[in-house]
Amino acid sequence: MDLLFDLDGTLTNPEEGITRCIQFALEAVGPGPLPERSSLRRCIGPPLQESFAELLETSDSVRIDEAITKYRERYTDVGILENELYDDIPGGLAALRQAGHRLWVATSKPRVFAERVVALFDLTSFFEKVYGAELDGTNSAKSDLIATILSKEQLDRSEVCMIGDRSHDIVGGRANRTYTVGVLWGFGTEAELRQARPDAVVDSMSGLQDSVKSLGKGRS
Repeated sequence: MDLLFDLDGTLTNPEEGITRCIQFALEAVGPGPLPERSSLRRCIGPPLQESFAELLETSDSVRIDEAITKYRERYTDVGILENELYDDIPGGLAALRQAGHRLWVATSKPRVFAERVVALFDLTSFFEKVYGAELDGTNSAKSDLIATILSKEQLDRSEVCMIGDRSHDIVGGRANRTYTVGVLWGFGTEAELRQARPDAVVDSMSGLQDSVKSLGKGRS
C-alpha cells in the first residue's frame, strides 16, 4: 500500500514556528489585537490563504498575500527551525517501509519548505518523494494535492491511504476515494477527525501500523 503522510502535526510539531510567524505577519499587516499563540494552533494544517482570510476577516486577496509574504519572511530562516520531530516517527516509518509500504509526503505546506523540513530531521530516505503546494497556492487544497500525486505517480487509489491530523487530510483523501487514517497526536481533535469520517483514528505509530495492516486486508 502507498501511504501519504501529512507533515505538520503528523510527522513534526511545528507549533512554535508557525504560531510565531502568524503573529509576526498579523502584527506587520495590522491593525487589530494580536491573538495569543495558543489560539493559533487551529491554523496549523490548513492552507495559509484560508487561515489568514479568517484571522484578518477579509476576502481581499492583496491583503491576504501581504500577510503570507510577511509570514514567509520570518519562516524561511527562523520559523522553519522552530520545529520538533515526534518521538516515534523514525521508528514507525522504518517499520512501515520494512513491511513493504511506499511512503510519500503530502502537505499543504509549500514543497520548497516541506523538503527542507524533511531533510532537517533526516527523514528524506524514508520517502519516495515530498509533495507540497507551490508558492502561488497551487495544490494547497489537500484534495487537489492528492489528485496530483495519484496522477503523476500512477498510483492505484484502492491501494493508497492518506494519513493526517486534521479534517482537511481526511476530506482530501475521501474526495479521491483513498483510505484515510486520522492521527491524534497532532492539532486536530478527535471530534474533528471523526466528523470527517476516516477509516480509522489512531493515537500512536504502533496503532497506525496495525490500522494500515487491517486496511490492507480489507482490500484483499
